[in-house]
This record gives sequence, structure tokens and C-alpha cells, in this order.
Amino acid sequence: MVYASSFPDSLTKVMVGGASASRGYMEHSGSIYCGNNPLNPRLKELLSTLKSAESSREERMNAGREWTEMSLYNPGKFEEYFSKPSSGKVVPNRLDYYSYTELPAYDSRERIRQIRIPAIVFCGEHDSQCPVDFSKEIAELIPNSKLYIFQKSNHAPFLEEREEFQNMVGDFSKL
Repeated sequence: MVYASSFPDSLTKVMVGGASASRGYMEHSGSIYCGNNPLNPRLKELLSTLKSAESSREERMNAGREWTEMSLYNPGKFEEYFSKPSSGKVVPNRLDYYSYTELPAYDSRERIRQIRIPAIVFCGEHDSQCPVDFSKEIAELIPNSKLYIFQKSNHAPFLEEREEFQNMVGDFSKL
């Protein structure tokens, strides 16, 4: 969204998924990142395990898995969704940068109003990271957007409702 609003002539379309246009999701009780969410204390423990140099590789892998499972509509399908190897090493660095550098002042709501290209905003109805309210807000702010809400998904509709997601992308590519 920020790129699309900063460099409008470099894109013809934009897809936005599981996102928020501001740091407001951090105060939404439906987000695992909110201190009022019942899963937040456990999430903090998991993040601490992931960052700790004293944590074993197995402890970090288990913590990463549990964190991911918090963001799945059906955590029992973890193996099915993540059967392909992935190092996951890029995630902590990106997350740290975002959390400590961008998040404190993050608010792109006014900027994204300027996006004039076709946009798809998608989310899972049960998103535990960026609740559906924030995708609805983005879709309202971007003038030429369409909102897709996946009913049996949390934060990863591209995994949890793969066929429906591919259909959405196919429809969007025809625009």
C-alpha cells in the first residue's frame, strides 16, 4: 500500500492481504499483538524464546510453530500447509525492523486514499493478527478496491482456502 501510494505510476494493480493501514491493530482485542488479547501473554513468551540466544533450535522451532498455529483457522493442518522446507530466517529481521522502526508512527490511511489503480484487499474472517475490521477500513480508503473475506481462514487464506484464493487472483489478473 505504501509503495502503491508512493510510486503510483510503477504499478497497474495492487493486492493487500491481512493488513492494517495504521498501528490500530495493536490495540484491537481481536489481535494477538494486543495486550488485552488472551493469547498475548503466550505470544510474548514465544517471541522471547525465538529471540533468546539460550533457546535451543528445537525450542525455537516449536515456538515458531505455535506462533504460526495461532494464526491458522485450523491449526491441525499445519503439516499440510508447511510441508515444504523454509528457513524462516528472514521473518525475525523483518519483524524487528517493522516493530521498532516503522510501527511506532505507522499510519498510511491518508496516503492510501491516493491509490487509483485497481486493488484487491483480502483477509481471513478469523484473522488473529490484523482483524478483518482493518481490511474493511483499507477497502473503504482505497477508491478502486474490492474486498474479499475468506470465511474459513485466519491470517493465511492463500494456504487455508487455496482454491478460492487462486480464483480471486485469477479474476483480478483479468482486470
